[in-house]
Amino acid sequence: MALPSWVWTASLLLLPLAISRVIQNLARRRKPLPPGPRGLPLVGNLFDVPKTQDWLWYIKMSRKYDSDIISVNLAGNTVIVLNSLTAANDLLENRSSIYSDRPPFPMLIDLVGFHWHIAFMRYGPRWKEHRKVFMKQFQPSEVLLHRPKELKAARVLLRLFLDSPHKYERHMRHMAGMIILSTAYGIDILEENDPYVGISEKALQAMASAANPGAYLVDSLPILKYVPECFPGARFKKQAREWFKVVDIMPHLPYDFVKTARAAGTAQSSIASRVLDEIQENAEDDVRRDHELTLKNVLGTCYAGADTTVSALGTFILAMTMYPEVQKKAQAAIDEVVGRDRLPDFEDSIPYIDALVHEVLRWRPVTPLSVTHAVMEDDIYKGYHIPAGSVVVGNAWAILHDEATYGPKTDEFVPERWLTADGKLNTEMPDSSPAFGFGRRICPGRDMAQWSVWISAASILSVFNINKSLDKQGMPIEPPGEYTSGMLCYPIPHECDITPRSKAAEEMIRRAQLA
Repeated sequence: MALPSWVWTASLLLLPLAISRVIQNLARRRKPLPPGPRGLPLVGNLFDVPKTQDWLWYIKMSRKYDSDIISVNLAGNTVIVLNSLTAANDLLENRSSIYSDRPPFPMLIDLVGFHWHIAFMRYGPRWKEHRKVFMKQFQPSEVLLHRPKELKAARVLLRLFLDSPHKYERHMRHMAGMIILSTAYGIDILEENDPYVGISEKALQAMASAANPGAYLVDSLPILKYVPECFPGARFKKQAREWFKVVDIMPHLPYDFVKTARAAGTAQSSIASRVLDEIQENAEDDVRRDHELTLKNVLGTCYAGADTTVSALGTFILAMTMYPEVQKKAQAAIDEVVGRDRLPDFEDSIPYIDALVHEVLRWRPVTPLSVTHAVMEDDIYKGYHIPAGSVVVGNAWAILHDEATYGPKTDEFVPERWLTADGKLNTEMPDSSPAFGFGRRICPGRDMAQWSVWISAASILSVFNINKSLDKQGMPIEPPGEYTSGMLCYPIPHECDITPRSKAAEEMIRRAQLA
C-alpha cells in the first residue's frame, strides 16, 4: 500500500533535522568532559573529594588544570564544577532553560524527607507553581510590608545582647526565627528554648550535612536506599531516620498553629492568614486543598531559610572581632547619619553598612557551593561535553574570592572594595548575589535576608562595641575563625566581649523595648 504524499513530504522536511541531530549527538560524544583528576575504577573520584571544605579543593583543581570548569566522577555520576562568574552566568543564567533542574538527592529527599522544600524540587510545573506563590509574597513591594517585624526583631536582639552577650549565637538564631515565624505564621516565639526554633535548628543541621554532592554514598548509588539499617555500612539509614522526625514535622507544626488560631479567631496577621483568606474565598474544595499544600510547602521553605541570616550574622560578629578598624569606620558612618540619640532605621542611607553587608556575604558565603543544579540535556561549553543528567555546581566561594573581580587579598574583610573613592556604593561592582545561588534557582527570599542582616548589623554597631576577650594574663584571645562544613556553613561561636558603647546607649536599648 502506497504511503500518502503528505507522509513523504513530512519525511523530506524532517530528514535534515534528524540528520543534524544525529551529527550533533556524534559530535558531543567525541567532545571530552571538562578536565579533572583521573579516578579509580567504579568509584571514580569519590575518595578524592574531601568531606569538608570541598569548595577549596575544587579551586585547587581549577588551578591545576587551568580551567574555570572542571569535572569529577562520583561513582559514575558526573559532577561539573563552575569556578568563575563567567562560567556560572553562561550556563546557569544564559542557558537556564536546561540548567535549572535539581539532581534526585536520594539522601536529602527520599530518606531525610525534604521533598516539600522548594530549593530541592525538580524543575517543572510543581516547582513553578511553588515559586510563583513564594515570589508573590517576597517581591520587593511585599518585602517592605515585612520591615516592621524585622525592625522589632532587631530591637529585641539588642536587649538580648545587653542581658546575656555571651549567648550571642543563640540570640541571633532567636532573632532570625522571630522574623520568619512572625512574618510567615504570626507566631510569637519564646526567648529561650522555643520549640519552633529548636525544630528548625535540628532540621537545618540535616540539610547542611546531606545536600552537597558526594556527602553520602547513597547519592551516588541510590540502590543503597533499600538496604536495612543493620546492614554493614548503613549507619546513614539510622541518621536519616532520626533527621526525618524533625524534617517531616517542620512545615506542618507552625501551619497547624495558624489553622487552629484562625478557627479560634486569634490568628495574627501573617502571610499564612492572608493567603488562607484568599483561598477560602476563591477556591473549590479540591483546588483549595492543592493551594493549601503549596502554601504549606512555601511557608516551610521560608521557615527553613532563617539560618542563612543566622550564618551571615555570625560572620558579621566574627569580622567585627577580627577587624576592629572596620568596626570603628562602620560606627563612625552610622553616627554621622543617625547620631547617638536614636537607633538606625530602614530609612537611613549608610553606604558603608551596605558595603559591610556585601562583604559579609562575599567573605564567608553561607552556601559556598550553592545548591546543586542538574542539566536536562546534553550540552557543549568551551569545547567540552556536558552530559545530560550531570550535577552542575556553582562554586560561590571561588567566584566571590576572585581577585580579578573583587580586588586583592580577597581572604581579608575589606568593605571598601564595594565603595567608590567618594564613599558611595559602587554600582558597577558585581554584587554578592552568588551567595544566594544562580539563574532561575536563585533564592527568592534574598532581599528580605539581606535587609534583615543590614538592620541587625547597623543596630548592633550603633550601640555596642565588639572586642576580643582577654585571657587570664590579659592577652587578647584570637578567634580561630572556624566554620562548620556542609551546604550551609556556620561560624563556630568564638569568645568575644559585646559591651554597650555608653550608658546612654544602654538606656536607649531599654527604651526601645518599651516603645
